[in-house]
Amino acid sequence: MRHGIGGFLSRLRRGRFFLAAGALLAAALALFSPTFADAASVADLLAEADVAFAQRFSFEAINEVISHYQQCLPLLPPQSQSFVLDRLSQCCYELTTFSPGNTPEDKDLFDRGMAYGMRSLRLNQGFSRLEKDDFAEAVKEVTDPAAILWTANNWGALFGYNPLQGMVDVGKVKVLYERGIELDEGYWGGSFHNALGAMFITLPSVLGGDPQQGRAHLERAIVLAPDYLENHVVYAQYWGFTYDLFGKINGIRDLSLIKRELQFVISAPIGDWPFWNREAKREAEALLQKSQEMSGT
Repeated sequence: MRHGIGGFLSRLRRGRFFLAAGALLAAALALFSPTFADAASVADLLAEADVAFAQRFSFEAINEVISHYQQCLPLLPPQSQSFVLDRLSQCCYELTTFSPGNTPEDKDLFDRGMAYGMRSLRLNQGFSRLEKDDFAEAVKEVTDPAAILWTANNWGALFGYNPLQGMVDVGKVKVLYERGIELDEGYWGGSFHNALGAMFITLPSVLGGDPQQGRAHLERAIVLAPDYLENHVVYAQYWGFTYDLFGKINGIRDLSLIKRELQFVISAPIGDWPFWNREAKREAEALLQKSQEMSGT
């Protein structure tokens, strides 16, 4: 998973949960939408989006998902928009995995993904009321883990484009991940733990870095969801390698750990995470090659 904040700063349930969520939203809209025509249109768009979402590991499918949800959004009353906003935030973030990274197009997607996520967070009246005066207190009001995760992921990824702004905002992203752990530490394969762990390992101590605490979070993510292969990649990436002050890999901390975790990922089945486990396998191949080049083995 690409994460933000410089070099940390590179990235639920199963698909059937989301299919059910989409169906429930469509059913609710049939009761509360202004017209039955709108309700039918939204239901059709949600059904098509759900099908494409399950196949979004192709570039065409994930763009189809985004298109369907964008068409759906203006037809929804504000109180029913969170599911679609969360999906848009997630898919903007995931679409960047199809690029070589650090492109202007990626930045635009992260900006859009963060904007969708913030819109979702602001549907919570307590968050909206407190956000400007006390962000940490505002986040305590939020109970939607999807909005928290994808807002934080997109926001953190933007720090690589503006490191100085990242130094200002890193505490807010950390607060989001910590709130996510409080709400549901196993959400999306333990992603709150693997993101927070990467942050603690790569941030300098003056910004709250703590390598041992970071390692504990990475290991907790693996305990929670060993079949979510990104957890093994992130562990190898952020504990196996060492980083300079700018978040760039500058050495190897534990070569045996790197080989063990990445070879596990390469040989593991795709399983229940078709998008992110495919991405994990691609990342594992690249990191294993990098470790071989750096170690001469």
